[in-house]
Amino acid sequence: MSSTGEPHNPVLVALDVRTGAEAVRLARALQADVGGFKVGLQLMMGAGPAMVGAIAELGLPVFADAKLHDIPDTVNKAAHHLGSLGARWVTAHGAGGRAMLEAAREGLAAATAGHDAGILAVTVLTSLDSSQLATVGMGSSVGKQVSRLARLAAEVGVEGVVCSVKELGDVVQVAPDLLRVTPGIRPADSDANDQSRVATPVEAIARGADWIVIGRPITRAKDPAAAAAAIAADVGAA
Repeated sequence: MSSTGEPHNPVLVALDVRTGAEAVRLARALQADVGGFKVGLQLMMGAGPAMVGAIAELGLPVFADAKLHDIPDTVNKAAHHLGSLGARWVTAHGAGGRAMLEAAREGLAAATAGHDAGILAVTVLTSLDSSQLATVGMGSSVGKQVSRLARLAAEVGVEGVVCSVKELGDVVQVAPDLLRVTPGIRPADSDANDQSRVATPVEAIARGADWIVIGRPITRAKDPAAAAAAIAADVGAA
């Protein structure tokens, strides 16, 4: 559901492509069949941050997946810049702490006064599992770490979190009002690729995701628009 209570297409397409021209072409071809777009590090570091604005001009929300993680002042300015370009959401690592998340929220708000925009706190990357967390000094299970960071995100007042489908229940339990954005989504007939914790689109929505991020199963399909439309239809039917 949207913030107004109306049904919405929850599919955010990850435009993880090499060039700005390819991203714009793809977004135009998909805009009738998706709910928005993700501009991630590959596109931001290649074509540049201005791609956020170029995609936002199509009229759908843009998820600027910058995964900000730095000192608060730097994050504040980066979030402000992305907001001024037209980002609807900007991601910042929850592990950056309270002051950093607050700085991100304040920077984005200053750039987007009067417009909907929010920070999404990244919890645990979907490429990681509990054993990999332990190698970087995080002895908690994935679920406990996600719960800890979701609780912090709610206390700080950011709009939502990014988490895998497997931890949606943990987020609902500790911070039910947070927007839940879920990457690592793969249709049943797709490869997991480099993701460790994946789920199908229908499973993600059933478990409580507000938005689902899908990349290669759409962008590398023979007919991306048809692939997106089929996923949207499956989610709508469910």
